[in-house]
Amino acid sequence: MNDTPRHRPPRADLIAVAAAFGLFAVASVTGGLLYLWGRPVHATSAPLFAQWLPHVGPGTPLALLVAALVWWRGPALAARLAWRGLLAVSYATAVAWTLSLALVDGWQRGVAGRLTTTYEYLHEVPGVTDIPAMLAGFSGRILGLQPDSWTTHVSGHPPGALLVFVVLDRIGLSGGGWAGVLCILVAALVAVAVPHTVRLLGTDEAARAVVPFVVLFPGAVWSGVSADGLFAGVTATGVALLAYGVIRGRALGAVGGGALLAFGCYLSYGLVLMAPVALAVVVLAGRRWRTVGWAFVGAVPVAAAFTVAGFWWPTGYDLVIERYYQGLASDRAYAYWVWADLAVVVVAAGPVVAVILRRAVPAGWRAVSRRHRNGVRTADRRPGVVHASWLLPLAATAVILAADLSGYSKAEVERIWLPFMVWLMAGAALIPPADRRGWLAAQAAVALTINHLLLTVW
Repeated sequence: MNDTPRHRPPRADLIAVAAAFGLFAVASVTGGLLYLWGRPVHATSAPLFAQWLPHVGPGTPLALLVAALVWWRGPALAARLAWRGLLAVSYATAVAWTLSLALVDGWQRGVAGRLTTTYEYLHEVPGVTDIPAMLAGFSGRILGLQPDSWTTHVSGHPPGALLVFVVLDRIGLSGGGWAGVLCILVAALVAVAVPHTVRLLGTDEAARAVVPFVVLFPGAVWSGVSADGLFAGVTATGVALLAYGVIRGRALGAVGGGALLAFGCYLSYGLVLMAPVALAVVVLAGRRWRTVGWAFVGAVPVAAAFTVAGFWWPTGYDLVIERYYQGLASDRAYAYWVWADLAVVVVAAGPVVAVILRRAVPAGWRAVSRRHRNGVRTADRRPGVVHASWLLPLAATAVILAADLSGYSKAEVERIWLPFMVWLMAGAALIPPADRRGWLAAQAAVALTINHLLLTVW
Protein backbone atom coordinates (compact mmCIF):
# COMPACT_ATOMS: atom_id res chain seq x y z
CA MET A 1 0.00 0.00 0.00
CA ASN A 2 1.38 3.40 -1.01
CA ASP A 3 1.47 5.77 1.95
CA THR A 4 3.09 8.61 -0.01
CA PRO A 5 0.99 11.72 0.57
CA ARG A 6 -0.70 13.08 -2.50
CA HIS A 7 0.82 16.34 -3.66
CA ARG A 8 -1.40 19.39 -3.48
CA PRO A 9 -0.73 22.93 -4.74
CA PRO A 10 0.11 25.50 -2.05
CA ARG A 11 -2.93 26.76 -0.19
CA ALA A 12 -2.25 30.35 -1.27
CA ASP A 13 -2.51 29.31 -4.95
CA LEU A 14 -5.78 27.51 -4.33
CA ILE A 15 -7.17 30.51 -2.47
CA ALA A 16 -6.19 32.81 -5.34
CA VAL A 17 -7.93 30.58 -7.88
CA ALA A 18 -11.01 30.21 -5.67
CA ALA A 19 -11.22 33.99 -5.33
CA ALA A 20 -10.90 34.41 -9.10
CA PHE A 21 -13.68 31.92 -9.79
CA GLY A 22 -15.72 33.55 -7.05
CA LEU A 23 -15.46 36.83 -8.94
CA PHE A 24 -16.69 35.11 -12.10
CA ALA A 25 -19.58 33.50 -10.20
CA VAL A 26 -20.61 36.84 -8.73
CA ALA A 27 -20.46 38.44 -12.17
CA SER A 28 -22.65 35.67 -13.61
CA VAL A 29 -25.24 35.88 -10.82
CA THR A 30 -25.28 39.68 -10.93
CA GLY A 31 -25.75 39.68 -14.69
CA GLY A 32 -28.70 37.31 -14.35
CA LEU A 33 -30.32 39.30 -11.57
CA LEU A 34 -29.96 42.56 -13.46
CA TYR A 35 -31.71 40.93 -16.41
CA LEU A 36 -34.58 39.79 -14.21
CA TRP A 37 -34.87 43.27 -12.71
CA GLY A 38 -35.23 44.81 -16.17
CA ARG A 39 -31.72 46.25 -16.28
CA PRO A 40 -29.91 43.91 -18.70
CA VAL A 41 -26.15 44.20 -19.13
CA HIS A 42 -26.53 43.37 -22.84
CA ALA A 43 -24.37 40.26 -23.03
CA THR A 44 -25.99 36.87 -23.32
CA SER A 45 -24.67 34.49 -20.65
CA ALA A 46 -23.08 37.50 -18.93
CA PRO A 47 -20.30 38.15 -18.30
CA LEU A 48 -19.53 36.05 -21.39
CA PHE A 49 -20.92 37.03 -24.76
CA ALA A 50 -22.39 33.65 -25.66
CA GLN A 51 -25.58 31.62 -25.84
CA TRP A 52 -26.39 28.74 -23.53
CA LEU A 53 -26.30 25.69 -25.79
CA PRO A 54 -24.91 22.39 -24.45
CA HIS A 55 -23.59 20.49 -27.47
CA VAL A 56 -20.87 18.28 -28.89
CA GLY A 57 -19.48 18.24 -32.40
CA PRO A 58 -16.90 16.73 -34.74
CA GLY A 59 -14.12 18.57 -32.92
CA THR A 60 -14.96 17.08 -29.53
CA PRO A 61 -12.87 13.86 -29.81
CA LEU A 62 -9.86 15.73 -31.21
CA ALA A 63 -10.07 18.44 -28.54
CA LEU A 64 -10.20 15.80 -25.79
CA LEU A 65 -7.27 13.94 -27.37
CA VAL A 66 -5.10 17.05 -27.71
CA ALA A 67 -5.85 18.10 -24.13
CA ALA A 68 -5.02 14.63 -22.79
CA LEU A 69 -1.78 14.34 -24.76
CA VAL A 70 -0.52 17.78 -23.74
CA TRP A 71 -1.39 17.08 -20.11
CA TRP A 72 0.25 13.65 -20.22
CA ARG A 73 3.39 14.32 -22.27
CA GLY A 74 3.56 18.08 -22.75
CA PRO A 75 5.81 19.10 -19.82
CA ALA A 76 8.20 16.18 -20.40
CA LEU A 77 8.53 16.88 -24.14
CA ALA A 78 8.95 20.57 -23.48
CA ALA A 79 11.85 19.77 -21.16
CA ARG A 80 13.83 17.54 -23.53
CA LEU A 81 13.11 18.37 -27.19
CA ALA A 82 15.57 20.47 -29.15
CA TRP A 83 14.37 24.06 -29.10
CA ARG A 84 13.50 24.44 -32.79
CA GLY A 85 11.75 21.10 -32.82
CA LEU A 86 9.84 22.05 -29.70
CA LEU A 87 8.62 25.28 -31.29
CA ALA A 88 7.43 23.35 -34.35
CA VAL A 89 5.55 20.88 -32.16
CA SER A 90 4.15 23.74 -30.07
CA TYR A 91 2.81 25.50 -33.15
CA ALA A 92 1.28 22.38 -34.69
CA THR A 93 -0.37 21.40 -31.41
CA ALA A 94 -1.75 24.91 -30.89
CA VAL A 95 -3.27 24.77 -34.39
CA ALA A 96 -4.82 21.39 -33.59
CA TRP A 97 -6.17 22.65 -30.23
CA THR A 98 -7.67 25.82 -31.70
CA LEU A 99 -9.14 24.08 -34.73
CA SER A 100 -10.62 21.25 -32.68
CA LEU A 101 -12.33 23.71 -30.34
CA ALA A 102 -13.78 25.58 -33.30
CA LEU A 103 -15.00 22.32 -34.83
CA VAL A 104 -16.97 21.51 -31.68
CA ASP A 105 -19.48 23.91 -33.28
CA GLY A 106 -19.08 22.21 -36.66
CA TRP A 107 -17.27 23.40 -39.80
CA GLN A 108 -19.89 25.85 -41.01
CA ARG A 109 -20.96 27.32 -37.69
CA GLY A 110 -17.56 27.10 -36.03
CA VAL A 111 -15.20 28.05 -38.86
CA ALA A 112 -16.56 28.89 -42.31
CA GLY A 113 -19.51 30.97 -41.18
CA ARG A 114 -17.91 32.93 -38.33
CA LEU A 115 -16.64 35.86 -40.38
CA THR A 116 -19.45 36.01 -42.93
CA THR A 117 -22.31 37.43 -40.84
CA THR A 118 -23.68 40.91 -41.45
CA TYR A 119 -21.55 42.21 -38.57
CA GLU A 120 -18.26 40.82 -39.83
CA TYR A 121 -15.43 41.71 -42.20
CA LEU A 122 -16.28 39.39 -45.09
CA HIS A 123 -19.67 41.08 -45.45
CA GLU A 124 -17.84 44.17 -46.73
CA VAL A 125 -15.18 42.46 -48.86
CA PRO A 126 -17.25 42.22 -52.11
CA GLY A 127 -17.92 45.95 -51.99
CA VAL A 128 -14.22 46.86 -51.92
CA THR A 129 -13.41 47.16 -55.61
CA ASP A 130 -10.69 49.78 -55.21
CA ILE A 131 -8.30 49.40 -52.27
CA PRO A 132 -6.80 52.94 -52.43
CA ALA A 133 -10.32 54.40 -52.56
CA MET A 134 -11.35 52.24 -49.60
CA LEU A 135 -8.43 53.50 -47.52
CA ALA A 136 -8.97 57.13 -48.51
CA GLY A 137 -12.67 57.07 -47.70
CA PHE A 138 -12.55 54.71 -44.74
CA SER A 139 -13.08 57.30 -41.99
CA GLY A 140 -16.11 58.77 -43.74
CA ARG A 141 -18.00 55.51 -43.26
CA ILE A 142 -17.20 54.82 -39.60
CA LEU A 143 -20.18 56.54 -38.00
CA GLY A 144 -23.46 54.67 -37.94
CA LEU A 145 -26.95 55.79 -38.93
CA GLN A 146 -25.90 56.58 -42.50
CA PRO A 147 -26.61 54.61 -45.70
CA ASP A 148 -23.02 53.56 -46.37
CA SER A 149 -21.84 52.90 -42.79
CA TRP A 150 -19.38 50.10 -42.40
CA THR A 151 -20.67 47.01 -40.67
CA THR A 152 -20.06 46.76 -36.91
CA HIS A 153 -16.65 45.09 -36.81
CA VAL A 154 -15.25 46.96 -39.80
CA SER A 155 -16.28 50.33 -38.40
CA GLY A 156 -14.86 49.45 -34.99
CA HIS A 157 -11.34 48.88 -36.32
CA PRO A 158 -8.81 50.69 -38.49
CA PRO A 159 -8.72 49.64 -42.16
CA GLY A 160 -5.87 47.16 -41.72
CA ALA A 161 -8.26 44.47 -40.50
CA LEU A 162 -10.53 44.75 -43.54
CA LEU A 163 -7.47 45.03 -45.78
CA VAL A 164 -6.20 41.62 -44.64
CA PHE A 165 -9.39 39.89 -45.76
CA VAL A 166 -9.62 41.90 -48.98
CA VAL A 167 -6.08 40.82 -49.91
CA LEU A 168 -6.91 37.23 -49.01
CA ASP A 169 -9.87 37.42 -51.37
CA ARG A 170 -7.79 39.02 -54.13
CA ILE A 171 -5.23 36.20 -54.12
CA GLY A 172 -8.01 33.68 -54.69
CA LEU A 173 -8.61 32.49 -51.12
CA SER A 174 -12.11 33.85 -50.82
CA GLY A 175 -14.88 32.87 -48.45
CA GLY A 176 -15.30 32.19 -44.77
CA GLY A 177 -13.42 28.90 -44.79
CA TRP A 178 -10.12 30.42 -45.92
CA ALA A 179 -10.60 33.43 -43.65
CA GLY A 180 -11.23 31.16 -40.67
CA VAL A 181 -8.18 29.02 -41.43
CA LEU A 182 -6.03 32.14 -41.73
CA CYS A 183 -7.17 33.34 -38.30
CA ILE A 184 -6.37 29.96 -36.73
CA LEU A 185 -2.94 29.68 -38.37
CA VAL A 186 -1.90 33.18 -37.37
CA ALA A 187 -3.40 32.94 -33.88
CA ALA A 188 -1.35 29.80 -33.20
CA LEU A 189 1.86 31.82 -33.68
CA VAL A 190 1.52 32.86 -30.04
CA ALA A 191 2.60 29.32 -29.15
CA VAL A 192 5.96 30.14 -30.75
CA ALA A 193 6.27 33.86 -30.05
CA VAL A 194 5.57 33.90 -26.31
CA PRO A 195 7.95 31.10 -25.23
CA HIS A 196 10.65 32.27 -27.63
CA THR A 197 10.44 35.78 -26.18
CA VAL A 198 10.78 34.38 -22.67
CA ARG A 199 13.82 32.38 -23.78
CA LEU A 200 15.47 35.42 -25.34
CA LEU A 201 14.83 37.59 -22.31
CA GLY A 202 15.11 34.98 -19.58
CA THR A 203 16.18 31.36 -19.47
CA ASP A 204 15.70 28.24 -21.52
CA GLU A 205 14.10 26.51 -18.54
CA ALA A 206 11.55 29.29 -18.05
CA ALA A 207 10.65 29.26 -21.74
CA ARG A 208 10.11 25.51 -21.75
CA ALA A 209 7.74 25.84 -18.80
CA VAL A 210 5.63 28.27 -20.86
CA VAL A 211 5.12 26.01 -23.87
CA PRO A 212 2.38 23.64 -22.60
CA PHE A 213 0.41 26.52 -21.11
CA VAL A 214 0.46 28.65 -24.22
CA VAL A 215 -0.52 25.60 -26.30
CA LEU A 216 -3.55 24.77 -24.11
CA PHE A 217 -4.49 28.41 -23.72
CA PRO A 218 -8.27 28.58 -23.02
CA GLY A 219 -8.51 31.73 -25.13
CA ALA A 220 -8.21 29.43 -28.13
CA VAL A 221 -11.99 29.07 -27.78
CA TRP A 222 -12.21 32.63 -29.14
CA SER A 223 -9.09 32.62 -31.30
CA GLY A 224 -10.79 30.11 -33.53
CA VAL A 225 -12.38 31.81 -35.28
CA SER A 226 -12.10 35.56 -34.71
CA ALA A 227 -10.00 38.33 -36.16
CA ASP A 228 -8.82 39.08 -32.63
CA GLY A 229 -6.97 35.77 -32.66
CA LEU A 230 -5.21 36.94 -35.80
CA PHE A 231 -4.39 40.23 -34.05
CA ALA A 232 -2.87 38.28 -31.14
CA GLY A 233 -0.66 36.28 -33.49
CA VAL A 234 0.56 39.36 -35.35
CA THR A 235 1.42 41.39 -32.26
CA ALA A 236 2.97 38.46 -30.38
CA THR A 237 5.23 37.81 -33.36
CA GLY A 238 6.10 41.50 -33.40
CA VAL A 239 7.13 41.39 -29.74
CA ALA A 240 9.20 38.23 -30.34
CA LEU A 241 11.01 39.84 -33.29
CA LEU A 242 11.65 42.96 -31.24
CA ALA A 243 13.13 40.81 -28.45
CA TYR A 244 15.30 38.99 -30.98
CA GLY A 245 16.50 42.26 -32.43
CA VAL A 246 17.46 43.91 -29.15
CA ILE A 247 18.93 40.82 -27.47
CA ARG A 248 20.93 39.51 -30.44
CA GLY A 249 21.71 42.95 -31.83
CA ARG A 250 20.00 42.14 -35.13
CA ALA A 251 18.65 45.26 -36.79
CA LEU A 252 16.47 43.25 -39.16
CA GLY A 253 14.67 41.61 -36.25
CA ALA A 254 13.97 44.95 -34.62
CA VAL A 255 12.74 46.38 -37.94
CA GLY A 256 10.37 43.45 -38.41
CA GLY A 257 9.11 43.72 -34.85
CA GLY A 258 8.47 47.43 -35.20
CA ALA A 259 6.65 46.91 -38.49
CA LEU A 260 4.35 44.21 -37.09
CA LEU A 261 3.58 46.15 -33.92
CA ALA A 262 2.80 49.25 -35.98
CA PHE A 263 0.59 47.22 -38.29
CA GLY A 264 -1.17 45.92 -35.19
CA CYS A 265 -2.24 49.49 -34.45
CA TYR A 266 -3.94 49.51 -37.86
CA LEU A 267 -5.67 46.22 -37.11
CA SER A 268 -7.22 47.43 -33.85
CA TYR A 269 -7.09 50.80 -32.12
CA GLY A 270 -6.67 49.13 -28.75
CA LEU A 271 -3.40 47.51 -29.80
CA VAL A 272 -1.53 50.74 -29.08
CA LEU A 273 -1.70 49.30 -25.55
CA MET A 274 0.90 46.73 -26.58
CA ALA A 275 3.41 49.49 -25.81
CA PRO A 276 3.95 48.41 -22.17
CA VAL A 277 4.74 44.85 -23.29
CA ALA A 278 7.19 46.19 -25.87
CA LEU A 279 8.68 48.47 -23.21
CA ALA A 280 9.12 45.47 -20.91
CA VAL A 281 11.19 43.85 -23.67
CA VAL A 282 13.45 46.91 -23.82
CA VAL A 283 13.80 47.00 -20.02
CA LEU A 284 14.66 43.30 -19.92
CA ALA A 285 17.26 43.81 -22.64
CA GLY A 286 19.29 45.91 -20.20
CA ARG A 287 22.38 47.38 -21.83
CA ARG A 288 21.53 45.65 -25.11
CA TRP A 289 18.72 48.08 -25.92
CA ARG A 290 20.65 50.04 -28.54
CA THR A 291 19.12 48.16 -31.46
CA VAL A 292 15.64 49.27 -30.40
CA GLY A 293 15.90 52.33 -32.62
CA TRP A 294 15.57 50.07 -35.64
CA ALA A 295 12.06 49.20 -34.48
CA PHE A 296 11.02 52.74 -35.36
CA VAL A 297 12.60 52.29 -38.77
CA GLY A 298 10.14 49.44 -39.27
CA ALA A 299 7.16 51.20 -37.70
CA VAL A 300 7.33 54.56 -39.46
CA PRO A 301 6.82 53.28 -43.04
CA VAL A 302 3.71 51.34 -41.95
CA ALA A 303 2.14 54.42 -40.37
CA ALA A 304 3.26 56.57 -43.27
CA ALA A 305 1.74 54.21 -45.85
CA PHE A 306 -1.71 54.32 -44.26
CA THR A 307 -1.48 58.09 -43.76
CA VAL A 308 -0.45 58.76 -47.34
CA ALA A 309 -3.25 56.47 -48.51
CA GLY A 310 -5.71 58.79 -46.76
CA PHE A 311 -6.36 57.21 -43.36
CA TRP A 312 -5.39 59.43 -40.42
CA TRP A 313 -5.32 57.23 -37.30
CA PRO A 314 -6.32 59.90 -34.72
CA THR A 315 -9.36 60.87 -36.78
CA GLY A 316 -10.42 57.25 -37.06
CA TYR A 317 -10.01 56.78 -33.33
CA ASP A 318 -12.16 59.82 -32.50
CA LEU A 319 -14.88 58.64 -34.86
CA VAL A 320 -14.87 55.08 -33.56
CA ILE A 321 -15.43 56.33 -30.01
CA GLU A 322 -18.49 58.17 -31.26
CA ARG A 323 -19.65 55.05 -33.14
CA TYR A 324 -19.03 52.98 -30.00
CA TYR A 325 -21.65 54.96 -28.10
CA GLN A 326 -24.10 54.74 -30.99
CA GLY A 327 -24.41 51.04 -30.24
CA LEU A 328 -24.89 48.82 -27.19
CA ALA A 329 -22.02 50.48 -25.34
CA SER A 330 -24.31 53.32 -24.29
CA ASP A 331 -26.56 50.77 -22.54
CA ARG A 332 -23.82 48.65 -21.00
CA ALA A 333 -23.31 49.89 -17.45
CA TYR A 334 -19.72 50.80 -16.63
CA ALA A 335 -20.39 50.06 -12.95
CA TYR A 336 -20.96 46.39 -13.83
CA TRP A 337 -18.47 45.85 -16.64
CA VAL A 338 -15.51 47.54 -14.97
CA TRP A 339 -15.20 44.52 -12.68
CA ALA A 340 -17.12 41.89 -14.66
CA ASP A 341 -14.64 42.23 -17.54
CA LEU A 342 -11.89 41.19 -15.14
CA ALA A 343 -13.96 38.14 -14.20
CA VAL A 344 -13.96 37.14 -17.87
CA VAL A 345 -10.16 36.90 -17.78
CA VAL A 346 -10.50 34.02 -15.30
CA VAL A 347 -12.00 31.79 -18.00
CA ALA A 348 -10.46 33.31 -21.13
CA ALA A 349 -6.91 33.10 -19.78
CA GLY A 350 -7.71 30.23 -17.43
CA PRO A 351 -7.43 29.75 -13.67
CA VAL A 352 -3.65 29.54 -13.85
CA VAL A 353 -3.58 33.31 -14.34
CA ALA A 354 -4.53 33.71 -10.67
CA VAL A 355 -1.57 31.53 -9.68
CA ILE A 356 0.85 33.37 -11.95
CA LEU A 357 -0.19 36.82 -10.77
CA ARG A 358 -0.20 35.75 -7.12
CA ARG A 359 3.43 34.79 -7.57
CA ALA A 360 4.48 37.53 -10.01
CA VAL A 361 3.52 40.46 -7.79
CA PRO A 362 5.66 39.50 -4.76
CA ALA A 363 8.48 38.30 -7.05
CA GLY A 364 8.54 41.68 -8.73
CA TRP A 365 8.40 43.49 -5.42
CA ARG A 366 11.31 41.48 -4.01
CA ALA A 367 13.40 42.02 -7.13
CA VAL A 368 12.80 45.76 -7.17
CA SER A 369 13.49 46.05 -3.45
CA ARG A 370 16.69 44.05 -3.74
CA ARG A 371 17.89 46.11 -6.67
CA HIS A 372 17.06 49.31 -4.78
CA ARG A 373 19.06 48.16 -1.75
CA ASN A 374 22.06 46.96 -3.73
CA GLY A 375 22.03 49.58 -6.47
CA VAL A 376 23.74 48.73 -9.72
CA ARG A 377 26.06 46.29 -7.91
CA THR A 378 23.30 43.71 -7.63
CA ALA A 379 24.50 40.14 -8.10
CA ASP A 380 22.25 39.75 -11.13
CA ARG A 381 23.87 41.45 -14.11
CA ARG A 382 21.33 39.93 -16.51
CA PRO A 383 17.94 41.36 -15.51
CA GLY A 384 16.00 39.17 -17.93
CA VAL A 385 17.16 35.98 -16.25
CA VAL A 386 15.24 36.85 -13.10
CA HIS A 387 12.60 39.26 -14.27
CA ALA A 388 11.12 37.91 -17.53
CA SER A 389 8.71 35.53 -15.81
CA TRP A 390 7.15 38.28 -13.72
CA LEU A 391 7.67 41.47 -15.71
CA LEU A 392 5.94 40.28 -18.90
CA PRO A 393 2.78 39.06 -17.06
CA LEU A 394 2.67 42.24 -15.00
CA ALA A 395 3.05 44.37 -18.12
CA ALA A 396 0.14 42.47 -19.67
CA THR A 397 -1.87 42.97 -16.48
CA ALA A 398 -1.23 46.71 -16.61
CA VAL A 399 -2.47 46.76 -20.20
CA ILE A 400 -5.63 44.85 -19.28
CA LEU A 401 -6.35 47.19 -16.38
CA ALA A 402 -5.85 50.24 -18.60
CA ALA A 403 -8.22 48.80 -21.22
CA ASP A 404 -10.72 47.97 -18.51
CA LEU A 405 -10.69 51.36 -16.82
CA SER A 406 -10.97 53.16 -20.16
CA GLY A 407 -14.59 52.05 -20.48
CA TYR A 408 -14.07 51.20 -24.15
CA SER A 409 -14.07 47.44 -23.55
CA LYS A 410 -17.42 46.72 -21.98
CA ALA A 411 -18.19 43.04 -22.67
CA GLU A 412 -16.73 40.75 -25.35
CA VAL A 413 -13.28 41.10 -23.84
CA GLU A 414 -12.81 37.34 -24.00
CA ARG A 415 -11.79 37.94 -27.63
CA ILE A 416 -10.86 41.64 -27.61
CA TRP A 417 -8.16 41.15 -24.97
CA LEU A 418 -6.63 38.03 -26.54
CA PRO A 419 -3.48 39.91 -27.67
CA PHE A 420 -2.87 40.94 -24.06
CA MET A 421 -3.93 37.79 -22.24
CA VAL A 422 -1.51 35.50 -24.07
CA TRP A 423 1.37 37.30 -22.31
CA LEU A 424 0.03 36.29 -18.92
CA MET A 425 1.24 32.79 -19.78
CA ALA A 426 4.83 34.08 -19.86
CA GLY A 427 4.87 33.58 -16.09
CA ALA A 428 4.32 29.82 -16.18
CA ALA A 429 7.82 29.21 -14.81
CA LEU A 430 6.68 30.76 -11.52
CA ILE A 431 4.46 27.71 -10.96
CA PRO A 432 6.27 24.91 -9.08
CA PRO A 433 7.10 22.05 -11.49
CA ALA A 434 5.14 19.56 -9.39
CA ASP A 435 1.98 21.64 -9.81
CA ARG A 436 2.12 22.31 -13.54
CA ARG A 437 0.32 19.25 -14.84
CA GLY A 438 -2.56 19.84 -12.44
CA TRP A 439 -2.98 23.41 -13.61
CA LEU A 440 -2.70 22.30 -17.25
CA ALA A 441 -5.64 19.99 -16.62
CA ALA A 442 -7.59 22.89 -15.11
CA GLN A 443 -6.83 25.07 -18.14
CA ALA A 444 -8.05 22.44 -20.58
CA ALA A 445 -11.13 21.68 -18.47
CA VAL A 446 -12.20 25.34 -18.52
CA ALA A 447 -11.83 25.62 -22.29
CA LEU A 448 -13.67 22.35 -22.95
CA THR A 449 -16.46 23.21 -20.53
CA ILE A 450 -17.07 26.67 -21.98
CA ASN A 451 -16.94 25.42 -25.56
CA HIS A 452 -19.38 22.56 -24.96
CA LEU A 453 -21.89 24.38 -22.78
CA LEU A 454 -21.98 27.71 -24.62
CA LEU A 455 -22.08 28.83 -28.22
CA THR A 456 -19.66 31.73 -28.39
CA VAL A 457 -20.88 34.56 -30.60
CA TRP A 458 -19.86 38.11 -31.46
